[in-house]
Amino acid sequence: MTDTKKTPAGIDPRGPRFGAAITSVLLLITIFLALDPANAATAYGLLAVITALFAIGALLGNSRHPYGLIFKKLVRPNLAPPKELEDPRPPQFAQLVGFIVATVGLILGAFAVPYGLAIAAAAAFIAAFLNAAFAFCLGCQIYVGLQRLGLFRKF
Repeated sequence: MTDTKKTPAGIDPRGPRFGAAITSVLLLITIFLALDPANAATAYGLLAVITALFAIGALLGNSRHPYGLIFKKLVRPNLAPPKELEDPRPPQFAQLVGFIVATVGLILGAFAVPYGLAIAAAAAFIAAFLNAAFAFCLGCQIYVGLQRLGLFRKF
């Protein structure tokens, strides 16, 4: 019997890095807003938008994420073809990790935990910045680690 599941088509690894750069900026703004109680509602709203964007990436993948679409239409045509493509599953899992971290921040913010929203946004910022600046995707590394433990099937 032949396995009908195939490895998904590869994605340009510069796309998720582009999205991570935008996310880094938005999260940094969120952190600074969250540090001032007068801006708590604005910080909460911005983190809610970021959380929704993480949800889109986690559910639909990077190629259908708004940042992925911007990259595909406006940025990639101006770049040389990528040297290699990457498996879209680890970056999609990274979006799920970002969604979870951001959701924790929203919950902490909803319960007015002092600096809870800022700390969660800072944790997400660190991961997004590592990807944007150094091409080190923390969520992707978690995916690979879980795959080695047998929690995700290798194709």
